[in-house]
Amino acid sequence: MTVLAVIGVLALLIFVHELGHFMAARLQGIHVNRFSIGFGPILWKYQGPETEYALRAVPLGGFVGFPDDDPESAIPPEDPDLLRNRPVWDRAIVISAGVIANMIFAYLVFVLQFGSLGVPAVNPGVLIPRVIVDAPAETAGLQNSDVILSAGGQTFGQGEGVQRKLIDVIQSSPGTPVDLTVLRNSQQLELSVTPQIDPATGDALIGVELSPNYELNDDGTVIFRSARNPVELFSVAAREFQDKTKLVAGGMLSLFTNFADMAGQVGSPVRIVEQGAGLANDDIRTLFPFAAIISINLAIINILPLPALDGGQLAFLLIEAVRGKPLPMRLQESVMQTGIFLLLGLGIFLIIRDTTQLEVLQNLGL
Repeated sequence: MTVLAVIGVLALLIFVHELGHFMAARLQGIHVNRFSIGFGPILWKYQGPETEYALRAVPLGGFVGFPDDDPESAIPPEDPDLLRNRPVWDRAIVISAGVIANMIFAYLVFVLQFGSLGVPAVNPGVLIPRVIVDAPAETAGLQNSDVILSAGGQTFGQGEGVQRKLIDVIQSSPGTPVDLTVLRNSQQLELSVTPQIDPATGDALIGVELSPNYELNDDGTVIFRSARNPVELFSVAAREFQDKTKLVAGGMLSLFTNFADMAGQVGSPVRIVEQGAGLANDDIRTLFPFAAIISINLAIINILPLPALDGGQLAFLLIEAVRGKPLPMRLQESVMQTGIFLLLGLGIFLIIRDTTQLEVLQNLGL
């Protein structure tokens, strides 16, 4: 059941993405002749006045079709409402709408998550999950699981922005001792730490990880409470959306800057389903953040300026806007076909690799 739930989530995210393209086109009066979720044989279809809606056998994909290059289309080639005859800006809206839809959907998932399950209950202070060895924090006497209640005379309450406040205090005091009030095992301690400049970034650091000081149950899980008002609900969802977007974007950047070490973390839909099912087995509520993070992933991957992706098509439009005319169609088709070939090859490789590494196969000794 959890595997089906994860596949259902992925199919929903693809539907949202394609619906973004579809709605952006239809709202501008642009002709659309196909709206399909999935690939392969058609399981169900409905022919509307202009558009064919179809559900196909393999739910991990989809497309929106335009009659521009359909030889069977009765729409004349000079029709102003064909996508290719629209101004660059209109086409850019259609192409980017899928990415925008996925980002909006991810935020709304967080709103639904915190609205239905509650927002995390937070105690005063900033939790220190880990102190880096030989860093200024360790020299000052800070330990794992300490809670910083105040720094530099500034007290940290229960607000979600207290981590940022602590960072600001540290970064504004390079080489200058900062007095800390620390809570350790129900006992308050007074410590002093001297931030040092990180040669790589130029920032003043003390060498700790930071986390909200969540209120925990006896089993170590976070306690959730109802949002006090809609403003808190939407604010907490916005912060979570921002944090997860930074996390995904940072991971994507690391993939390009440090590909050799990060390549093993690239997964096919097989791995995504496996990991999502594992999370859902532990707690079905994890499908909320899973859906949001995958939706953000889908948006960021599609906006990359690579052939066969939305970002690649936007790159062609940018070149057209600068040149005043599009690149030759044969060149565009060659680039897109090469991109599709490479992406399909990578996808097949990842699917084979991840399928052979499935835990269930390993348990069978295969």
